[in-house]
Amino acid sequence: MSQSDHTFCPVYRAIGVLQEKWVLHIVRALLGGEKGFNELARAVGGCNSATLAQRLEQLETLGIISKATDTSSANTKLARSIYSLTPAGQQLQGVIDAISDWGSAHLIAEDAPCV
Repeated sequence: MSQSDHTFCPVYRAIGVLQEKWVLHIVRALLGGEKGFNELARAVGGCNSATLAQRLEQLETLGIISKATDTSSANTKLARSIYSLTPAGQQLQGVIDAISDWGSAHLIAEDAPCV
């Protein structure tokens, strides 16, 4: 499809969103439930804080994740951000499952753990 073709292609657009570095790692981590920023950073592994914050903001703008602020701690000056998948984000479970199935069938096991 050429750049001059103005017809919307959902596959092209979805690939554009999901191919961004760390996006599928973030989604996969959040499929296990809501997480705070630091917990999410550990679950994703290897993503620097600035990039993670940028990806989270992008995914929130796209309606894939939601961000809530937890002020229940004793020190309200340090409010904690909690991230979770929206229903649209939860629908990516099928994408993650398909990648897992394909990888299991076609890739040789390496040292990367499956968490």
